[in-house]
Amino acid sequence: MKYSLAQPGRIFILRLENGEIVHEEIERFAREQSIKAAALIIVGGADDKSTFVVGPAQGDARPVNPMKHVLEGVHEVAGVGTLFPDEQGNPSLHMHMACGRNGKTVTGCIRTGVKVWEVMEVILFEISDCKGKRVFDPTTGFNLLNP
Repeated sequence: MKYSLAQPGRIFILRLENGEIVHEEIERFAREQSIKAAALIIVGGADDKSTFVVGPAQGDARPVNPMKHVLEGVHEVAGVGTLFPDEQGNPSLHMHMACGRNGKTVTGCIRTGVKVWEVMEVILFEISDCKGKRVFDPTTGFNLLNP
């Protein structure tokens, strides 16, 4: 385990609107507000044809070969995530969502493009005095959190 100590910062309430791409809007907002690190929760609707990463094709394979899932129809969503700077200092969102429709649910990472259907509500809890950043790991191909 690796860890560091941080402090609570500002709390932002966001409403993402129809057609916006979730990770793009949150990362843009973080740049505009000079947010370096945050924890987030999100609820709302994901539009048809939104795409998710739903796991590696094979868990032990390196490099990791991500599997993608494309939503068919509008889905209800609930998600959690973290935001930390990458090695260049840019905000980098890592968020997973559970998306449900008609008794079926898919869960995955939103980095490939989740489009808002009508509205998504986000609570962003800024983390201050934080040294954490995402660092590229060549073995997995992931930008891993280094606290």
